[in-house]
Amino acid sequence: MSSKKGIHFEVSERKILLRILDVIAALGGLYIIGHSFEFDYFTITKENWTWSVVLGVYLTIFGSVFELYDLQKSSQLDTVFRNIILTASITVLVYLLTPIITPFLPVNRLQIIYFYIAIIGSIFLWRLAYIAFFASPRFYKKVIIIGEISNIENVVKSISESDPNYKIIGFVNSEKSKLETVTFKGLIEYLPEDLPRIIKTKNVSELVVAITNPNNITAQIYNQLTLLLEQGLTIRDYTQVFEEITRRVPVQFVGRDFYKYFPFSRSNQNKLYLLYHRAMDIVFSIIGIVFGIILSPFIIVGNILGNRGPLFYTQKRIGKYGKSFKIIKYRTMIKNAEKGGISWAVENDKRVTTFGRFLRNTRLDELPQFINVLKGEMSIIGPRPERPFFVKELSRIIPFYETRHTIKPGLSGWAQVNSRYGSTVEDSLNKLQYDLYYIKHRNFFLDINIIVKTLSTIVYYRGQ
Repeated sequence: MSSKKGIHFEVSERKILLRILDVIAALGGLYIIGHSFEFDYFTITKENWTWSVVLGVYLTIFGSVFELYDLQKSSQLDTVFRNIILTASITVLVYLLTPIITPFLPVNRLQIIYFYIAIIGSIFLWRLAYIAFFASPRFYKKVIIIGEISNIENVVKSISESDPNYKIIGFVNSEKSKLETVTFKGLIEYLPEDLPRIIKTKNVSELVVAITNPNNITAQIYNQLTLLLEQGLTIRDYTQVFEEITRRVPVQFVGRDFYKYFPFSRSNQNKLYLLYHRAMDIVFSIIGIVFGIILSPFIIVGNILGNRGPLFYTQKRIGKYGKSFKIIKYRTMIKNAEKGGISWAVENDKRVTTFGRFLRNTRLDELPQFINVLKGEMSIIGPRPERPFFVKELSRIIPFYETRHTIKPGLSGWAQVNSRYGSTVEDSLNKLQYDLYYIKHRNFFLDINIIVKTLSTIVYYRGQ
């Protein structure tokens, strides 16, 4: 076995790297212009260290909002440049408007331009280096999948779409050969006895075992895995890789040993966390209701002109422990939208009015739900509450679907900020995987992450 190892950063490591080096690049750029030009608005000294900390915090927060740390987008130069401009613009604006914890505005206003350009230029130069080096093949993690041929396509698709630097170079079919063989044309298929040679010549750093039926592990594959493990090769279970990369729980791989996959977060029973969560719900719902009252005249006028009918509508939804409640929303569809029967809401649904589409894209249609949050029927963060008809149908088709009802439904959630319209059973399965990940890992930082991603959804007009 070759001792040569490829250089690879995991998903979390790359996101941390982007955050830290963005801040270092910005501070480095400001330090350079401070010594090269007549620029004294922002100086990096021991006495003024708080200025650098505040700038770093602002950059990190607004960089998250404007998707600077999205790994798919971070490899696209045009998207990166746009997001850097947006992040720097809002960061500089907020920085200038908080002079209590930042420097007072300079007498020479031209220094603000220097400040702004230095941040944009330095981060952009560092991101050019990232795209040229860190997003290059030398940093790819080369992987071989071992699993049933029937699952290979889904395994490859889910991993490749989530981490562009995780390169699957081939697979080994674990199923015993049959008279009618099935082939998969998307990847090279290797024989078990070829693994040592392929791993050495292709510089493979990891084997991923994606076998749903343990009986499909042949003696030959088992012996090869044991030998490779003894030689120091990393061998991981697909469910572990899937959850780590996609931030979803692969329910389709969960069987009778489901308890291994659902060691739900201790936060679900932590009284301090639950107290914080309820306090957050109350504070945000009061702010949301006040904001809704301020906007209500504009929404009422828009409804009269664009919707021509009732302003509100209520609908029965399933909440915590399967209890039903009535959700309150601004009406976005035509009157009697379901006179032909209950149906999925789809993207570009013709039943949605012009003004209703605006309300949905900006998520303003959900403002009345702050009343549900204040009443304790919903939370700010959690799985979206679904209608009883769909819950019954999906619970019959998708395993563990009702597990999402172990916590309160939410205005926003991990599934909402990571996926789009759910108009099919496959979409519902995808969203369930995100919901279960949140239930399994929910904590203060994940909640903050969801809030930031929700702001991104609103900023980029991606509401549903």
